[in-house]
Amino acid sequence: MLKKRILKILITLNIIAVICANLYTVCADDVDLEDEENENIAQENIINEIEEVSNTITEEPTLNSRRCVVYDRISKTILYGKNENTKCAMASTTKIMTATVVLENANLNDEVTISAKAGGTGGSRLGLKKDDKITVNDLLYGLMLRSGNDAAVALAEYVGGSIQGFADMMNQKAEELGLTNTHFVTPHGLDNSEHYTTAYELAVLTDYAMQNEKFATIVGTKSTTIYINNYPRQINNTNELLGALNGVVGVKTGFTNNAGRCLVTETKRDDMDIIVVVLGADIKKYRTQDSIKLIEYTYSNFKMVNLKEKILEEFENWKNINAKRIQIIKGQENSLQLALSDIKIENIALKETEIDQIQYEINTLTTIEAPIDQWQKIGTITVKLNGEIIEIIDIMNASEVKKKTWQDYFKENINLITNLIEVIGEL
Repeated sequence: MLKKRILKILITLNIIAVICANLYTVCADDVDLEDEENENIAQENIINEIEEVSNTITEEPTLNSRRCVVYDRISKTILYGKNENTKCAMASTTKIMTATVVLENANLNDEVTISAKAGGTGGSRLGLKKDDKITVNDLLYGLMLRSGNDAAVALAEYVGGSIQGFADMMNQKAEELGLTNTHFVTPHGLDNSEHYTTAYELAVLTDYAMQNEKFATIVGTKSTTIYINNYPRQINNTNELLGALNGVVGVKTGFTNNAGRCLVTETKRDDMDIIVVVLGADIKKYRTQDSIKLIEYTYSNFKMVNLKEKILEEFENWKNINAKRIQIIKGQENSLQLALSDIKIENIALKETEIDQIQYEINTLTTIEAPIDQWQKIGTITVKLNGEIIEIIDIMNASEVKKKTWQDYFKENINLITNLIEVIGEL
């Protein structure tokens, strides 16, 4: 009997362990699945991943990740994409928006008292408990380096009053940024069918977030010391590429069952600045490999081109041939002083084969009646790459052209008569 009871107890404990493990996996994120020792081992293996990938960087990469994008921060254009506009779960990359909203609405020196709800949040944790005291600044480091879901809830409650209140702020910010395929429900990104984004829109959000100097500093920090209840604690960044791959300056890791392995990375080399987003990789190794592949592929195949210089050159060539063909009716001047509006995309990353494929379509009015205002639009330059419009620039009149008065017409007639008399006199 005793043996049977012991067996039943062991079976029950086994079942409980399995259930707990499954529940844990559902809400897990990077840190809890892979302890810091394993993180350090993984960091050492990055060099091997880089060497393995470097042999194929000139070829278009084969990827495990289900969705990805390479986003050029300078021209705001997509250099490479795979299902980049497909809605999907985003896991802890959510915290890019969380940190952005906090930085724009809170004082970094404010002290936060941790609630029972925040202290009981599952998944990856900073290790906060009810009634702990910690500054907003240190919560942000715990949020972005340690990927603390408890820190996310604490910040959401402090800034938004509640999870729902903070989610409303997140969605308002998404709307301001034009992220029409993004919606937030939580500040941490644990799986929820109404919580989603796309690889492209996550890149746009990251581009915005990285413009905040404090945000960039936080996500670019490899290791730091924070204080909980005035006691120091060292935390390390979960981003395996930071400090390992040339030019990487951040940004955020993520993992849930629905989202898969996720990584958002910003890389700066020479005059190129890109954001790489990989979502839905099966394992951490694949998200690392895919990120490296995309980064190295981009820097091996693209280069920055001075698009503004090419547009101005094309415009000058056009003016030399066509400017005098624009007929001015009833104007005191016979020609216009043409100029261009601001060129938004001054530089763009292109493949060598794409540079000669840029097309310039210039259209202007052929006749225009005075008066003509200064800076009045009279045409456009449409810049296309591979048939897609990348820039439209207005062609304007740089100097006012007044309409002729009766005195102008009188002078013209006098001159006409004078010239006619001179011609008759020579006969």
